Amino acid sequence: MNVHVERITSHVGDVGGLPIQRALPSKARRVIGAWCFADHAGPATLPPERRMNVGPHPHTGLATFSWMIEGEILHRDSLGSEQVLRAGEVNLMTAGRGISHSEESLSDRIHLAQLWIALPDAERERAPSFQHFAELPRLSQGGFEATLLVGELDGRRSPVPSFTPLLGLDLAATGPADTVLALRPGFEHGLMLLEGEIEAAPAGHDAVETLTPGTLLYIGPGCAAVELRCAAAARLLLLGGEPWAQPPLLWWNFVGREPAEMQVWAQDWAREDGGRFGVVAGYEGPRLAVPPVPALRKP
Repeated sequence: MNVHVERITSHVGDVGGLPIQRALPSKARRVIGAWCFADHAGPATLPPERRMNVGPHPHTGLATFSWMIEGEILHRDSLGSEQVLRAGEVNLMTAGRGISHSEESLSDRIHLAQLWIALPDAERERAPSFQHFAELPRLSQGGFEATLLVGELDGRRSPVPSFTPLLGLDLAATGPADTVLALRPGFEHGLMLLEGEIEAAPAGHDAVETLTPGTLLYIGPGCAAVELRCAAAARLLLLGGEPWAQPPLLWWNFVGREPAEMQVWAQDWAREDGGRFGVVAGYEGPRLAVPPVPALRKP
């Protein structure tokens, strides 16, 4: 069986003063399982006057998943949560029917992955919530130090919850490394290279793929394992999940199903009280203005 493999090149941009590479969504692929947004922010050292500062903004229909590699960020939200996110930790903010939050870097050095998880129909109108995870399972494999961000691997389970079957794994090597990871054939997967260079050999694919930062390698369902090897320091994220029958509709900070929903949510955020999204207390500065809603089509 030949496994479908695609190479996806990230879009380069800027969020709150921090350089980012956006792997998802793209024209080639909108989702990997329920993972519907994947930003690699940094690594960067910014002067104090240019530190990342993202004013209050809304979310619906998703969970934001922030994995901190270097530095510190202060999270505030409309539930009253105030949490510093440090290296090796995860913030999970489940927006449900609506929440707003702000993010401010507290350090000059910053490096993180910011991911969104689309909520299934049964959960996307749930009450919003915020959770912080300071301890995650860690294991060593063939020279790679792995952190299990979400899901299960080799009998270990992350404490981070999910509403659909997911896998999130950070793999880092300080020198030469070579390992074979068993994958769930029912999942689709993505290898998101953050630093260095890694060769990836998915089972059922007749080529070895060389990955560099800014590249996401999509691996379709049916792949039972992937070999990863590097000759020097490198880091990547492995994202996986059950394929969605119909990708969600994503615009600005909203994840929905119908274009009409986006107009309603935009009008809510334009209200002085933030409507369903509420107000972020303690943040000094303006909130982000909602852009005009374009003509949207269902994916």
